[in-house]
Amino acid sequence: MKNLDIDYENLDQKVYQELKQLIENRQLLPGQKIPQEEIAKGLGISRTPLISALKFLEHEKLVEVKPRRGFFVRLFSIEEMIAIFEIREVLEGLSARKAAESITEENAQELRSIFKNFAGLKNIMDLTAYSRADKHFHSFIAEIGSGEFLSAILLTLNIITLAYQNISSEGLILEPNETIKDHLMIVDAICRHNPETAEQLMREHLRKAITQLKDKQAPQEQSSEKINSAPDTSSGNL
Repeated sequence: MKNLDIDYENLDQKVYQELKQLIENRQLLPGQKIPQEEIAKGLGISRTPLISALKFLEHEKLVEVKPRRGFFVRLFSIEEMIAIFEIREVLEGLSARKAAESITEENAQELRSIFKNFAGLKNIMDLTAYSRADKHFHSFIAEIGSGEFLSAILLTLNIITLAYQNISSEGLILEPNETIKDHLMIVDAICRHNPETAEQLMREHLRKAITQLKDKQAPQEQSSEKINSAPDTSSGNL
């Protein structure tokens, strides 16, 4: 962590951004208690701006407070993740459409460059690098297609989906080899100024993640039903 200059104006916002980055970069993991004293010391600040930043992150649903225990990085259920992806499907579909309508040549060059190191690979192994590219891809499309307001909303949703689940796979719901074709097709549609196709492809892309999450949810629900329906023999005769 970097020490923040105490003379900075709007220190609460600086601390908020720093904490958000710690979560996004998985330096603070889902379910982990946030070490307030350690973070305050590392940033060279008092607890006051830290608490203020944590409360704002709580409002964004990125952290949660547990009475008499402190602040924790929020851990989302599969049901919550499905709901988040359903929101992303609609909003990012809109972003892709608007990006295709307004993208500049300079933006197009950057968008095409995001996955250039993965395009020719038969088997993508570097999950960290691919996850970083995936995050850049979604956030950049939101930035050029949605403006500041919607982009900020999508940034929070993307942090949740990339930083809060699937720790072993760097937050990726689907395998890179499954999604690289989707990404490249979306890039092509946006750069060719084809809004209808861009929106359709983006929504289909996110719908695949929803399907994957629902497939993961089903066995858990079946297991829960078996437990709940099992006869109670704890006080009966054997």
